[in-house]
Amino acid sequence: MPSAKVLEQKKQIVADLSETLKGSVAGVVVDYKGINVADDTALRKELREAGVKYSVVKNTLLSLAAKEVGLDALTSVLEGTTAIAISPEDHTAAARILSKFASTHKNFSIKSGYLEGDVIDLATIDSLAKLPTREVLLATVCNAFNAPISAFARAIQAIVDKGGAEACLADAPAKEEAPAEEAAPAEEAAAPAEEAAPVEEAAAPAEEAAPAEEAAPAEEATAPAEEAAPAEEAADAPADDTPAEE
Repeated sequence: MPSAKVLEQKKQIVADLSETLKGSVAGVVVDYKGINVADDTALRKELREAGVKYSVVKNTLLSLAAKEVGLDALTSVLEGTTAIAISPEDHTAAARILSKFASTHKNFSIKSGYLEGDVIDLATIDSLAKLPTREVLLATVCNAFNAPISAFARAIQAIVDKGGAEACLADAPAKEEAPAEEAAPAEEAAAPAEEAAPVEEAAAPAEEAAPAEEAAPAEEATAPAEEAAPAEEAADAPADDTPAEE
C-alpha cells in the first residue's frame, strides 16, 4: 500500500492535470510505444514550439483527471503506454503534429482526443490535422476583413481629395448631364444632312434644262443671215441707175 506521501503526490498530479485539461481547447491521447529517445526529443521540441504541452502519464491518473472535467469517454482507451498532448490555444496544432509523426512511425498511434470539452473520434482528429496552422487561419481571416475595409478607406480618401461629400455630390449631376450635351451636336449635324437632300433633287431639273439653253444661240445665229438679204438687194439697185443709157 502506497504511503500517505505518495498518495498526496498522486492527488496533486491529478489536480494539476485536471486544471490543465480545463484550461485547454484541445488535446490528443497517443500510444508512444516503440519511439526512441531521439524521435521523442524531436517530437517534444516541435510540440513545445507550437505551444502544446506533451507528457507521459499513467492511465489511472489520467482517467481520474478526465472524469473530473467531464471527459469520461477517454477512459475507454487508457491502456498500454499513454501520453497526452494538451493545447491551451491552438485547436489544430496537437492533432496536426502528432498525426504527421504517426504517419512516419509505425508503432506510434493516436488513441483519442477532445475538442472544447467534448471527446472526439479519430476521423475528427484526422480532419483537424488537415487544417492550416493557427497563423495561416488568422492571416486568412484578417485578409477577408481587410479587403472591404481597404476599399472603404480608399473611397473615403477619394472623397477627401475631392473636397468632401458635397463636392462629390455636385460632380455627380454634371457627369450625368455631360452625355446629353454631347449628344446635341450629333442631332444638329443630322439636320444639315437632311436639308441637303432638296439641293440634290433641284440639281436634276437644272441639268435637264441645259440643252434647251444651249439650243437658243443656234436660232439667234440664223437671224443675221436673213438680215443680210436687203444688203444684196441694195447692191443691185445702183446698177440700174448708172448713166450708161446716155
